[in-house]
Amino acid sequence: MRDIWNPWHGCRKKSSGCKNCYMYYLDKIHGLDGFNIYKVKSNFNYPIQKDMHGNYKVKSGEKIRVCMTSDFFLEEADEWRKDAYDIMEKRKDVVFWLLTKRPERVKNHLPKYFENIAFNVTCENQEMCDERIPILLDLPFKHKGIMVAPFIGKVDISKYLKTGKIEYVCCDGENYENARPLNYEWVKSLYDQCKKYDVTFEFFGTGNIFIKNNKKYRISSDQQGLIAYKSGLQYHGKKIVYDLKIKEQMSLFSENENTNTKCNTCNRRFTCSKEKNCEKTI
Repeated sequence: MRDIWNPWHGCRKKSSGCKNCYMYYLDKIHGLDGFNIYKVKSNFNYPIQKDMHGNYKVKSGEKIRVCMTSDFFLEEADEWRKDAYDIMEKRKDVVFWLLTKRPERVKNHLPKYFENIAFNVTCENQEMCDERIPILLDLPFKHKGIMVAPFIGKVDISKYLKTGKIEYVCCDGENYENARPLNYEWVKSLYDQCKKYDVTFEFFGTGNIFIKNNKKYRISSDQQGLIAYKSGLQYHGKKIVYDLKIKEQMSLFSENENTNTKCNTCNRRFTCSKEKNCEKTI
């Protein structure tokens, strides 16, 4: 996933995973208030913006993350969401990756078109897994995933993976000030669960503080992804194919489609849309 679309910005803290949210931290150092929620007018229609040659800036087949500085299902965004859904429907050739801590609000705010939406809940600990994943399982999205981030406590999601409704799980540590530690054993346990049920698993990063063999390590931001990759805790599960409205049906999991020398060591390589101009570093 190379691209990000933030149609609105700002949020309300929802659970313990929000305690040290990066968005609030970054807004603070720029003299802004992360609690201020507003529509990003210059960026709202980004997926349908075109370049000077009349081509879409977001290329066909790409996978784009939505609302990375907010929550797509915030109550304050109810008046904007329908227009955002309409934009997603216009770009049936693009996968939109939605993430929320508010799955309880989703049932009353569903899109008309589901084929190109990957719907994910974020669950930072066991309590939130048991609260949010059952709701996720009952929603009508075809593509469902779980993000355990910031990963602040061991989780067991085996009973949810067993249903066969979860296609993808990822996890990451916590960054910025007051970051809580991530334990290697928690990641290994989650990896083992996903491997058992053939669900793709990606370990994105260690976070600032990583514990392994009872030793605490402080990891610089430029090394977190590389260490996660070298851990070997990445699993390529069942192929996920989106029915995108492009000339050829695309799988976002074809390992032979790498177009950049960095791809082989990128910890997002299983879910990358293979953008040829990718400049991602690890």
